[in-house]
Amino acid sequence: MKTHVEIYSDYVCPYCVLFEAVLDQARRDIDITVDWKPVELRPYPNATLRPEDDYLPDVWKRSVYPLAEALNIALKLPSISPQPYSRLAHEGYRFAEIAGRAAEYNVAVFKAFFQEDRDIGDVDVLLSIAASIGLDQNEFRTALESGQFTSAHNASLAEAAELGVHSVPSVYINGQPLPLSYDADTLRSLLVGN
Repeated sequence: MKTHVEIYSDYVCPYCVLFEAVLDQARRDIDITVDWKPVELRPYPNATLRPEDDYLPDVWKRSVYPLAEALNIALKLPSISPQPYSRLAHEGYRFAEIAGRAAEYNVAVFKAFFQEDRDIGDVDVLLSIAASIGLDQNEFRTALESGQFTSAHNASLAEAAELGVHSVPSVYINGQPLPLSYDADTLRSLLVGN
């Protein structure tokens, strides 16, 4: 049976981008399917975090930067303030998934926010990301502006809530919750064992 991995994630979560990189290493030569599922940590109209407040710099200093350094992944605390809402980026993922570019889209959105300090809540930034991975910009814009994937996005959010997903990344293998690991060898053994 092919291993199916579901990852509940948010594009503004640094732990999600770090897990994506570890998963990419761990899954080499393993026949698995990966489905990224959206979770909005701070959906509209809730206020998003501000990098100039104490919370984000403290968390990054104590936890994110040390983990990123241990994994040899270059990240920086984005300066966009307040942080963007991620709904449109998640809906863009659904467009990319249908076009067969989901994995490339994930990497590009994470890179744009955590390495290039770009506002992934801005439609024009998302259009640029879409174009960079070969997606049609006009069709992508139409999908976002028309709300083509809003219902599917909301259904995915409801599914996450039903499962009790409150933190990201939350990972499930063949429907079973997985203990989170940022060690590629440990993660690989969990993937192979299922």
